[in-house]
Amino acid sequence: MPIKDKPTPSRFRFLNNILLIGGVLLLIASFILPLVLGPQIPGVPYSLFIHQVQEGDVARAQISQNQIQFQLKAGDEETGSVFSTTPIFDLNLPSLLEEKGVEFAAAPPPKNGWVTSLLGWVIPPLIFVGIWQFFIRRGAGGAGQGMLSIGKSKAKVYVEGETAKTTFTDVAGVEEAKAELVEIVDFLKTPGRYTQIGARIPKGVLLVGPPGTGKTLLAKAVAGEAGVPFFSISGSEFVEMFVGVGSSRVRDLFEQAKKQAPCIVFIDELDAIGKSRSSNGFYGGNDEREQTLNQLLAEMDGFSVEAEAAPVIVLAATNRPEVLDPALLRPGRFDRQVLVDRPALSGREAILRIHSQKVKLGDDVDLRAIATRTPGFAGADLANLVNEAALLAARNQRQAVAQTDFAEAIERVVAGLEKKSRVLNEKEKKIVAYHEVGHALVGSLMPGSGRVEKISIVSRGMAALGYTLQLPTEDRFLMDEAELRGQIATLLGGRSAEEIVFNSITTGASNDLQRATDLAEQMVTTFGMSKILGPLAYQQGNRAAFLEDGRPNPRRTMSEKTSEAIDREVKDIIETAHQQALDTIMRNRDLLETITLQLLETEAIEGEKLHHLLSQVQAVSVS
Repeated sequence: MPIKDKPTPSRFRFLNNILLIGGVLLLIASFILPLVLGPQIPGVPYSLFIHQVQEGDVARAQISQNQIQFQLKAGDEETGSVFSTTPIFDLNLPSLLEEKGVEFAAAPPPKNGWVTSLLGWVIPPLIFVGIWQFFIRRGAGGAGQGMLSIGKSKAKVYVEGETAKTTFTDVAGVEEAKAELVEIVDFLKTPGRYTQIGARIPKGVLLVGPPGTGKTLLAKAVAGEAGVPFFSISGSEFVEMFVGVGSSRVRDLFEQAKKQAPCIVFIDELDAIGKSRSSNGFYGGNDEREQTLNQLLAEMDGFSVEAEAAPVIVLAATNRPEVLDPALLRPGRFDRQVLVDRPALSGREAILRIHSQKVKLGDDVDLRAIATRTPGFAGADLANLVNEAALLAARNQRQAVAQTDFAEAIERVVAGLEKKSRVLNEKEKKIVAYHEVGHALVGSLMPGSGRVEKISIVSRGMAALGYTLQLPTEDRFLMDEAELRGQIATLLGGRSAEEIVFNSITTGASNDLQRATDLAEQMVTTFGMSKILGPLAYQQGNRAAFLEDGRPNPRRTMSEKTSEAIDREVKDIIETAHQQALDTIMRNRDLLETITLQLLETEAIEGEKLHHLLSQVQAVSVS
């Protein structure tokens, strides 16, 4: 006996369209056609109707709630024209009609009343069902997929021809991570070489690092080098408002991946579904997210590792590894964690070379010097820097990007957009000038401090009325106590200059004070640089080291005496640095006046001229 074909989605759409067209035609036949093709009855004012009744010209009338139809007399036959009028609430109308001998009755129901009643019951539910299907289809990702596709995976699939556009040559600055992932490519190309000797192919690789360092780009490069399909999806796309949708999408994603193995499944922002199921020892939270996480754990355990099986490798990226569930990080799921950190000097130069291939560079552009001036920049920051420089060159009608464009782009990224429309009065301008020169004088003497490249009193960003640009001459990974104290003294140099010159202080140093206090507190509570409190950590290290969100870690539970001792140590560090800044500016008071006068004339000092002036700063002798 032949098996009947299952109804396809196209057949369902065809039947739905037929029913919809039939309903529209029935509606037209029931309401619109009678209005168009039926007899047209002229209307008259209600006053004229009453007048004709009083004159005895009306033969009969049909009265309804919304209309009165009446027929005029025509000779002895009493067959005249028919008119209609809109009734007005009148209790005397029946008496008047009876007095004048008018035959009157209630209007009969319309001939299509049963159709109207039926459509009144049928059409509203149909409208509700249509609206419900519309929103279900939108939630499922397309009108053509239908409500049954809401549990389908939303992963974007890149086939071999598309992923081959991105290779390891497009990635720079993360050589250690690339070297680790080269082995993954070899797994995908020749899995038999590893399985034949009993080695187990890694099931998952977790890319960890700050935002913008190229984790997604690395995953695409792995797929491009291996020449395999690449499934890409964000962790937030698994979870919906409907319970069970997330786990259903996880199942569908891995079913598709197994059919196209060997392949790569890339889950970006894994922390959206992979957060720890316990918080401070208490279980609970978002049940839908937990179900999705449980399904992901089950699917990663269900991969076959037979020698003949084609491998499916899961790549995931996150910048918050500390919040992930421990079950995800155990061997057998995400076997490896690859750190994708911010690039060093040579890495930044290589990234700049890759991104600058798409723009026209002038002969004076020195990418090495630009890389030196951009410590801490991630790959995305450097790409944005090259684009900003190209935009500035085009705005200035230049045919190629010059070194000055890159210098201005760095200032835009570091300090913000220049705001020449923010005009200061003469008094404020002098205060800002002395403040910034104070920073520069102190900063030029401090050990381990960056080189002062520019002083400006032109406003940038949202709050900065002026700025002093200090750029390191090399990458630094460690700082000693003297260098940290020097940073604090530099931050307090602006306020110290205001105190000495104007014998008063302003609100301009609020940000400097906040940063100096945070740094001094870290020295005491995190770095153990207090002789009184000793080498103890008084802050809870619950954040990833590369997440610099500007918020200090909360202190551990401690006694009141310990808290008072920490506050005294922090105050002592700040006051010592403040005194150091005051002594430095007093020793170089004449140079402070000289540089400030030039800054007020030109609004900015940089380059060799600034370096020559700061070379005259005299250090304060320490007794």
